[in-house]
Amino acid sequence: MNICIFCGARPNFIKVAPIIRAIDRSEHADKPTYRLVYAGPENDSTLEESLFNELGIKCPDEFLGVDCENLNELTGRVMSQFELYLQQYPTDAVIVVDDLASTMAASIVTKKQGILLAHIAAGTRSFDITMPKEINRLVIDGLSDILFTAGISNNSIANKEGAELSKVYTVGNILMDNLRYNHERIINAQLPAEVETAITVDGHRCPYLVFTLNRKALLADSENLYRMLSEMLAVAGDTPVIAPLREPAKRAIMDFAHQRGLDLHNFHIVSPMGYLEFSRLTAEALGIITDSGNVAEEATFNQVACITLNSYTEHIETVKVGTNVLVGEDAAQLAEATDRMVRGEWKKAGIPDRWDGRTAERIIQIMMQQKI
Repeated sequence: MNICIFCGARPNFIKVAPIIRAIDRSEHADKPTYRLVYAGPENDSTLEESLFNELGIKCPDEFLGVDCENLNELTGRVMSQFELYLQQYPTDAVIVVDDLASTMAASIVTKKQGILLAHIAAGTRSFDITMPKEINRLVIDGLSDILFTAGISNNSIANKEGAELSKVYTVGNILMDNLRYNHERIINAQLPAEVETAITVDGHRCPYLVFTLNRKALLADSENLYRMLSEMLAVAGDTPVIAPLREPAKRAIMDFAHQRGLDLHNFHIVSPMGYLEFSRLTAEALGIITDSGNVAEEATFNQVACITLNSYTEHIETVKVGTNVLVGEDAAQLAEATDRMVRGEWKKAGIPDRWDGRTAERIIQIMMQQKI
């Protein structure tokens, strides 16, 4: 079986890395061959040099070279370039991940070419059809021949929307495979000097919070974001907040400090970090405040208290079983949750079923059973 593993953006590589490692270490005589394809350009600034080494995988075999902001233009260009790729390289199956516009584009082309399509992290929904990613999810799941889900709740969504039971497999959360694989490297990762300085008082490591912010909707509503940050930092008090931020979020928060006097004395904006560094930072934190579903999922695995700045999560297990609490975009709810986090009064939590680090093994076994 010749498999194309398609990635549309940096986070996708983190999710497909366990698949690649599982194939590479398989001793099965009929194990699949694969090629790793990336929608973006080879010089993509989001793909730091260390990423592939830290994940234990090779760089992409093919870069489609698509780089644009407009989602409709991006979709069309990825479709065109991926069609050319499939015409050049014989492919029996395509594996896609998550819900990006580029992922949807690759899925459409795959099915038009009559090739088996498998979707990792299937069955996730916000139930908000105004969100572009929600449309992507519906299209990708609807086209997929195999749906690999992280939990029973995702299975239920796929089945209710008409997916046959024989197409849907609960394999667990593939992000956890990386945490288990890299456990020793994560705990031994060196934190940047700017982080060590911020969390060290009188020569001793002190409890700290981690803050991440990427959602465009949060950044767009500057008035509400200011209220959220003001109340959060007031409650955090002397607990250092480490914030690895990319430029849009960094610029917005610095503007609040310069123009509105937002007190950032204990809010430490640091440079974006590599996978291993960031994993150690979050694993050892007192708590995490984030708008990232992936960060919230890893927090549940590490049993670290987590606040998600959203009204929904694609993996409700992180809330029902895990350490995650949803506060939406409500400043008062954020302040109340942060207060409990700092006081160490968080809810009891566990790890969801099949989040055991063996998801990729299950996926490859199922793929090898397909009659192509």
